[in-house]
Amino acid sequence: MQGNDTVRRSIRAQALSIGLAISPFGLAFGAFCTDAGISMWEALGFSALVFGGSSQFAAVSVLADDGTVIAAVTAGLLLNLRSLAFGVSMAASLKGSFLWRACISQLMIDESTAVASAQSVPEHRRYGYMWGGLSVFVLWNLTTLIGVSALSETESLIGDLGIDATIPAAFLGLIWGKLEDSTHRTIGVLGALLALILIPFAPSGIPVIAAAGAVLWAQPWKAKKGKSSE
Repeated sequence: MQGNDTVRRSIRAQALSIGLAISPFGLAFGAFCTDAGISMWEALGFSALVFGGSSQFAAVSVLADDGTVIAAVTAGLLLNLRSLAFGVSMAASLKGSFLWRACISQLMIDESTAVASAQSVPEHRRYGYMWGGLSVFVLWNLTTLIGVSALSETESLIGDLGIDATIPAAFLGLIWGKLEDSTHRTIGVLGALLALILIPFAPSGIPVIAAAGAVLWAQPWKAKKGKSSE
């Protein structure tokens, strides 16, 4: 059985690696805010107070398209509803005063929950949650600041950077290791094809949602492979 110090070192390494992996998205968000006319302080407010990558991008997208604040808030809330499930799964490991739990609930994101859930001991789950959440929080806000401040001073860089390419490239880098599996590669290709087919005539956002339907192909395929190997 691993010693406590060894486990904690492993948790810290995992948390920092995840924080670094999402850093390109922070830079992309800062660039996106600049492109959408969002000020530096507003961008930092998004990253510090909202602190949810997908909901931040969704809210700024709505505002950039001249949508209302209510529409932007609604989009962000819908994307963050999964945090309720995270809270239920982590509640037993995050005991403490109401004020303490209210404060650390700000770190209730996919990455902090993933690091915590990988641990089997409640103490290590708490440690993983805090390290995972704080690692992402610090690096996400730092890269947002770098993205929005650097690009606000050099507006021409936005065109060179290509914000529409930056976010997919960062995401591709994040999942690249998964593409070693043939099933994952096939799902990725099918999802990309679905999106490309729908882009010319489907409303904005629908191609991406439809692309997720490619995962429905995985289960029948795996079942077929399992039978053929028997």
